[in-house]
Amino acid sequence: MAMLAIDLDPELSETARAAWETAHRFAAEVMRPAGQALDKLPAGDVIGRDSILWDVFTKHRALGLGLFDEDADLPIHEQATIRCLVGEELGWGDSGLAISLGVAGFPTMMARMSGNEALMERFPAGTLGCWAITEPDHGSDQINFDDAVTYPGKRAERPNCVARRDGNQWVITGQKSAWVSNGTIAEAAALFCAIDLGDGRPASGVFVVPLNEGGVTRGKPTDKIGQRALNQGEIFFNELRVPADNLVIPPELYTATADRVLCMANGGMGTTFVGCARAALELAVDYAKERVQGGAPIIMHQSMKSRLFKMFQKVEAARALNQRVIRLNAVRATPLLELAIASKVTSTQAAFDVASDALQVFGGAGISRDCPIEKIFRDARISMIEDGCNEVLGMVAASRF
Repeated sequence: MAMLAIDLDPELSETARAAWETAHRFAAEVMRPAGQALDKLPAGDVIGRDSILWDVFTKHRALGLGLFDEDADLPIHEQATIRCLVGEELGWGDSGLAISLGVAGFPTMMARMSGNEALMERFPAGTLGCWAITEPDHGSDQINFDDAVTYPGKRAERPNCVARRDGNQWVITGQKSAWVSNGTIAEAAALFCAIDLGDGRPASGVFVVPLNEGGVTRGKPTDKIGQRALNQGEIFFNELRVPADNLVIPPELYTATADRVLCMANGGMGTTFVGCARAALELAVDYAKERVQGGAPIIMHQSMKSRLFKMFQKVEAARALNQRVIRLNAVRATPLLELAIASKVTSTQAAFDVASDALQVFGGAGISRDCPIEKIFRDARISMIEDGCNEVLGMVAASRF
């Protein structure tokens, strides 16, 4: 089914078109079969020594499609276009793997933001990273900077992970939750955590920390209903000591930086799940052309045409919003979080709705574990919770109006 973004935008540059072609080939030949295979494995086996997961990481690095390796020779708006094209294709290939590949670059990104050459050398491109922000007692709390969703008269629970200064080092103690993407396999973390200033004031900062040293232990991989190719798990810090320079974002810059990172993450989620929604739509259309009921392929029935068109409408609306958000926030000095949230919420809801409708198109065949739409349905459902559940994100966005 030729219903791809590339077909709908004849003004793409040769560079953008080449990036899309590379990403689509990688998604079709590597990600999709790997994602389907990993989906059937126990969570521990997904990250086993002989797992195909490592082949996906290796081939992705070889392609140079990392979303944080911006090409300074390209205009900002073209970089944004390429991020949209590549991100959608990776989400089309497998949403769980797309998230894993994307978040892997977070420590490198934060090291570059610091401008510290030593940190950039220690955490170079290709470092397998994670974004350690969520905690056992703080999921959506972590994005509630202005207390827009705090219960009246109440305060958030005490932080689960805290860093305190000790001379020229920081000492990190506590826990990040079972939902840290790449949590049990990452070599390094972009660690968003509380900071003890010694005076009782609440404060937070961002560290870049190694995870393969003493003072760090991991939980077991989280066993989930969907996005099973995406490794997630707990990280425990027991008096982990890092140099003072590993604090890349101090408390006074934390809110602005976290806001910017959330803009990028929510925009990326929007891009990924536009791709996931498109994958569900394409499977449904192809099946509707093949399945015969009532003496004709079911796509010939009026009710089916109506259903498929509504699915197509949701995919295109989500794509248009996501591309506008990514391009606009790329050129703004201060990106708008409410726009990024709108893209994430719209795209993930579209992915779930379209996948649900696609499952209905498949009928009994769709509920079989051997049918690809069953997996996409489960993958899409998780998206409305991760990176901030959609309801809380909506309240945070509305507080910016």
